[in-house]
Amino acid sequence: MSISFTSQEIAMPDINRSDIADWIKRVIAHHGKRCGDVCYIFCNDERILEVNKEFLQHDYYTDIITFDYCTGNTISGDIFISLDTVLSNAQQVGEPYERELRRVIIHGILHLCGIDDKGPGEREIMEGIENEALAMM
Repeated sequence: MSISFTSQEIAMPDINRSDIADWIKRVIAHHGKRCGDVCYIFCNDERILEVNKEFLQHDYYTDIITFDYCTGNTISGDIFISLDTVLSNAQQVGEPYERELRRVIIHGILHLCGIDDKGPGEREIMEGIENEALAMM
């Protein structure tokens, strides 16, 4: 099983793929899951908007879209990340770009682990778990 990284319509971010993949696997194991095939697709705002419209019928920009292909206890999925939105979010919250990118990278994995952030109080829970995962890096 593997974690892969690719890009569409934008340059690949400057990340150590091996270190990030190892970290992701540790986070998955920490949540009692097994790592399957996970593909990260880094893109720009226009590409993520296309994906959002085509597959989710949402007409807005976002930082991440996670497609869940998990089976049983095995984490698998495609995770689209808009580097444009990651950068603007980092600037808005005053975080370094690299930390915000890692936060978004792990956010998708946490969704695949079954953690939601749409209901009442769930966003705060997700943020706490993200911070815990970031500390594992």
